Amino acid sequence: MKTAIIILAAGNSSRMGRPKQLLQYKGQTFLDIAILAAVQTSFSPIIVVLGAYAKQIMDAHHYARITFVLNENWKTGMSSSIATGMNVILKDFSDTENVIITVADQVHITSHILEALYQKFKSENKNIVTAHYLQTTGTPALFNKKYFNKLLNLQGSGGAKNIIKQDLDDVSSIPFELGHIDIDTATDYHNLINHQ
Repeated sequence: MKTAIIILAAGNSSRMGRPKQLLQYKGQTFLDIAILAAVQTSFSPIIVVLGAYAKQIMDAHHYARITFVLNENWKTGMSSSIATGMNVILKDFSDTENVIITVADQVHITSHILEALYQKFKSENKNIVTAHYLQTTGTPALFNKKYFNKLLNLQGSGGAKNIIKQDLDDVSSIPFELGHIDIDTATDYHNLINHQ
């Protein structure tokens, strides 16, 4: 089954005060970490959705296997970025059966986590598989094509969480122990750098 990956990297990092997609961790930008995790899987296509700082970010990242797309409406929140990515998949990669949605600020993401979502999907027969950390579930998350229309029509800043909440009986999850570490503020980043 063809599985695509959408990496959400459109935000303006308002609480950070500079583009966190370009922050460095262990010699790589945050976005590099997400892209390399995706590239090391068997999944394709890999779509990176940009918005704020799009030119800066594109100038710093060059990958042959990546499709960069611009979300003109990035200010309206994460849902519009998911819809932007889904539009590309449905238009240009219409044989896609599943999509994995991930973000650019989970610095502990790996290809193994992304592959585990798909393995869980295959073994459990659930059409949504999320990552589980600190008593919650979230990204990265896999959605079967059954949910593509809902993803395409998302609105607001909540992303795909509403879809997950509405269909809990169709949701499975995998452990992602460090998934709760996402970097939103300068203090978060300082703590991350001092504990690497």
